[in-house]
Amino acid sequence: MPPMTPAAPPRVLTIAGSDSGGGAGIQADLKTMLALGAHGMSVLTAVTAQNSLGVQGAWELPAAVVRAQYRSVVDDIGVQAVKTGMLASPLIVETVAELLSDATAPVVVDPVSVSKHGDRLLADDALDAVRTVLLPVATVATPNLDETAELTGIEVTSEEGMVRAARRLLSYGPRWVLVKGGHLPGAAVDLLTDGVDQHWFRAPRHDNRHTHGTGCTLASAIAVELARGREVPEAVRLAKDYVTGAIAAGFALGSGLGPVDHGWRTRAER
Repeated sequence: MPPMTPAAPPRVLTIAGSDSGGGAGIQADLKTMLALGAHGMSVLTAVTAQNSLGVQGAWELPAAVVRAQYRSVVDDIGVQAVKTGMLASPLIVETVAELLSDATAPVVVDPVSVSKHGDRLLADDALDAVRTVLLPVATVATPNLDETAELTGIEVTSEEGMVRAARRLLSYGPRWVLVKGGHLPGAAVDLLTDGVDQHWFRAPRHDNRHTHGTGCTLASAIAVELARGREVPEAVRLAKDYVTGAIAAGFALGSGLGPVDHGWRTRAER
């Protein structure tokens, strides 16, 4: 009898920029996918020179290169979920939105605009493209409070403000919005809503400054759980549990902000 071929793990595609320091971007996405048992694939949109101190340079890839990478993966291997991150410019946002417009797999949009260090990763004139063409193809959008303010004009300072901002974000077309309230004081609280149901996720705030890659990691973890066929609220709950542990285990690297620990569960089991 011939040996049995193992079943392939869930297939998840990240469309994002490269972080040469390995803490965020494509690198964080693929680490998260591996840690959670998925097969990660990638479409690179930009290359950054980046370390624990910040972003020293960023170079956008041509739209034709982005399109070719996507078609290469999707047309042969197929995907069960997609996650987007740094898209850099209006042209790349529009190109990715066009590619995803007929996707049957769930799409997690992390509308990355500024790095953890405050470096700009999305051109100012790309915000309108995010609102009008990218968010409408999202199954879940996962903005933090700074990104929420840029997209909606609403400066959130309370949980009531999160509700108002989520309502505005939903008007742009995503099926669900996860407003991440990590910048508010107190416990780390996130709001997930589709405009009808509200789900609040709370976690203790860990006294650890090494949190580079948090947003990329959370969005990728959600994508993995959606690829497994989970409903959005359950996918977000499981992803939140994973990223909370990764934040708690974040470690120093270089002389600035270190990354979250994507392999924290593996190390905890040793």
